[in-house]
Amino acid sequence: MKSFHSKLFRTYSIMIGLILACLGIILGQLFPIFAKSSSEKVINTKIDEVSNYIESTGLAVDEQRHIKEMLDSTFSQTELINAHSLWLFLIIILSITFLVALFLGTNIFKKFAQPIEHLTETAMELARGNYRIRAFEEEFSGMSKLSNSINILARNLHDISVMRETEKERLKTLIENMGSALIMIDRNGYITIVNRSFLKQLDISFNDVDGKLFNKIGLPKKIEAFIDQLFLTEASNREQISIKKNIHTYYMDAYGAPVIGEHGKWLGIVVVMHEITELVKLEQVRKDFVANVSHELKTPVTSIKGFSETLLYGAYKNEETLLSFLEIIHKESNRLQMLINDLLDLSKVEQVGYEVNLQKVNLLDVVERSKEMTSHILEEKNMRLEIIYSEPVYVLGDLNRLIQITMNLLMNALTYSPEDKTVTISIDHNEKCGIFRIQDEGIGIAKEEINRVFERFYRVDRARSRNSGGTGLGLAIVKHLVEAHHGLLEVESEVGKGTVFTVSIPLVKS
Repeated sequence: MKSFHSKLFRTYSIMIGLILACLGIILGQLFPIFAKSSSEKVINTKIDEVSNYIESTGLAVDEQRHIKEMLDSTFSQTELINAHSLWLFLIIILSITFLVALFLGTNIFKKFAQPIEHLTETAMELARGNYRIRAFEEEFSGMSKLSNSINILARNLHDISVMRETEKERLKTLIENMGSALIMIDRNGYITIVNRSFLKQLDISFNDVDGKLFNKIGLPKKIEAFIDQLFLTEASNREQISIKKNIHTYYMDAYGAPVIGEHGKWLGIVVVMHEITELVKLEQVRKDFVANVSHELKTPVTSIKGFSETLLYGAYKNEETLLSFLEIIHKESNRLQMLINDLLDLSKVEQVGYEVNLQKVNLLDVVERSKEMTSHILEEKNMRLEIIYSEPVYVLGDLNRLIQITMNLLMNALTYSPEDKTVTISIDHNEKCGIFRIQDEGIGIAKEEINRVFERFYRVDRARSRNSGGTGLGLAIVKHLVEAHHGLLEVESEVGKGTVFTVSIPLVKS
């Protein structure tokens, strides 16, 4: 593409050439006529002077006439001007004039046309988005004000561009790093913005959703229905959505609103979804806890009240009935006391900042103490307790709390094991932790129930645990106590073959 300067200079050259050519043609036609008229006047004047001179010489009239005729014929036959010489002269003069005009034009265009051309290129670069370009400011060119204005415009555009990029980057960072899932859909149903949380929660990739219709990317049906409702109503809406993924159910608190642009133009919708699965589970646990506590308290209280009322109505007169009822009341009172103590223990260990009294503890001592306190149950059920260890293992823990952990796990093993079975406790260690395992040969736990055994009041076999006096809080307490020791609690089980609880407690640093 030819520059403005070259186009203008070419036009100027053509115009000067045409003007000089026309001038040369005109001069070539008019100059011979003018020269001939002038030369004839001069010749006639000179002939007249010669004629007057001849007349004064006294020559004969015939001679004088003969001389005049000779002069007339001589000057009339003489070509005063050579046409070729004239055209050559004109061409040389006009060529010189053309070259001088080109030289002067080059300097003039260089001074005035090049700044204009540069300003034009600067403006085009600004139009393309290159806000870093600047125009030369030359005082002598007469374009300094225009150049200064363009430079001010370029600086302002650059500042606006930098600010826009900064805001865009901030917005992108905010959207990408927000914990809630976000999706923006234009008025035609095409996805324009999604963030990382949305892709992660729905397990899809960016390429699967970018620029595609929201109902073509495989969103859960409930989310699609929620988005459709937003498009139909064009009003903000909030809804709790449950999503099933494999065997798990996730809960989302979805909020959607229309995006309104300038002059009330409807641009699309934006949907923000917060995962509230844990909140829903905690709320359910709270409800279950209240219901279970009420039920667990109601049972012994009802028994105590019923038997005490029976005694008051006259049953106390029969000594055998009196002793039987008092024994039942005593048993239910103990059960109620155990439940209250376990609730107090659980409430204590669940408090934020709960700490245990850490000291050097031998795991073998913990196991031996637990064995002594459960010896009567072992005798009643004719069961054996084997302790396997190769060397003393010392951990950093609270002796009483470790005994409580072992007792609860051991009582579980004895409760859910048939008679004449063996419970094995093995003590070992690795580089960081002391480990003890309690293995029974009981009824076992189904895989789908393993994750729930540490919930409050959850029982694998409700009838058996209630008949044995269990409160359903033992494993929940064990879990929190192990966490308070910065340890790890693991469960392995198979229905009908037994269960293994593995507890890891940090070793004492030497």
